[in-house]
Amino acid sequence: MTEIATISGVGTTNFGKQPNIPARELVWQAVSEAILNAKINPKQIDAVFAGTVFGDPGVATRSLQQLGIDGVPIITIENACASSTSAFHEGCASISTGRYETVLALGIETMTASFSGAIPPILSDPEGAQGFAMPALYGMSATRYQHEFGVTNSQLAAVSVKNHGHGQNNSRAQHQKTPTITEVLESPMISSPLTLLQCCSIADAAAAAVLRPAGTPGGVRVRSSSLKSGGLWDQRSELVWGWQIVADTSRAAYEQAGVSAQDVDVFEVHDAFTIGEIITTEALGLTELGGGGRLVESGHTSIGGSQPVNPSGGLLSRGHPLGATGLAQIAEIAWQLRGEAGPRQVADARLGVVETMGGGTAGVDGNACVVTVLESPAVQGSSTSK
Repeated sequence: MTEIATISGVGTTNFGKQPNIPARELVWQAVSEAILNAKINPKQIDAVFAGTVFGDPGVATRSLQQLGIDGVPIITIENACASSTSAFHEGCASISTGRYETVLALGIETMTASFSGAIPPILSDPEGAQGFAMPALYGMSATRYQHEFGVTNSQLAAVSVKNHGHGQNNSRAQHQKTPTITEVLESPMISSPLTLLQCCSIADAAAAAVLRPAGTPGGVRVRSSSLKSGGLWDQRSELVWGWQIVADTSRAAYEQAGVSAQDVDVFEVHDAFTIGEIITTEALGLTELGGGGRLVESGHTSIGGSQPVNPSGGLLSRGHPLGATGLAQIAEIAWQLRGEAGPRQVADARLGVVETMGGGTAGVDGNACVVTVLESPAVQGSSTSK
């Protein structure tokens, strides 16, 4: 059995538009919960790896000093939506090589401080200069899938219904109402064929995890973690944007962990848009190319199905604070594997996978993707609601 590190504690804030809560207070909430959960003293932390995209310079250092976490290396990573899972990946690497004994991985984002709606395209990027914001890129992927594989509007909408249904059992999620297929399809069109309820919301939040050496008693085992950036990609590719980077990263993570997709009990994946989950479940190996729409429609990825995907509600229900999203996914799988997910608990969950994909840069198949394989402790805890 491989094990590169142990997750001893996790914590998150609530998710949503919280413009009156400064970043430092969100950090305090998430880190305090993670430290208490790990049963350590803040002074035991040897290093911090933090992920943020739009955070102010020094946001991690300025936030952590009032928790007594100072005088240690604090490294901030920007890797688009995969920023905090990149921080988690680097934290695991530093533990596995013996560089540090106790590491804090942190994600923080206060998006309402910068945006009132969708993130605008970056004009210095060729696609951005043409107005291709992320909804447009995903809308084109969905259109391609409908042409190539017959993915239906109802299958796309089913992802939203499923994940919002899961999110109803997550008190920390931004959205607490489950729409019908009709309501999803009749919500305002954003980027055809994707409607409003098929697009995630911006959010403010923080999430954290305490990492310790492999074999630390009671912790969630980190079997593997893989981080890759996308290869060159253009109109000559037979696969839609983002498919190959997820497939390559997950293959490396599975090989390191010595498992296959079929061994995994529960997944948290990057569902910024409904088509994103459909593509990702294929690239992760849950189904064949073009089979993602039928997979969600079958109930396979619902709680109670064979391999639930996004029991937290995913980005569609929980919200998407870019720099905090990856560690929120880590926290959810940790709760699932410890049997602490309350009404959304996946029965007998032993192996979990987190996938976070960040991008897009014109000509590249995604800025970054992180896939990590996690395993339950030897003895699961009792069920308590999170």
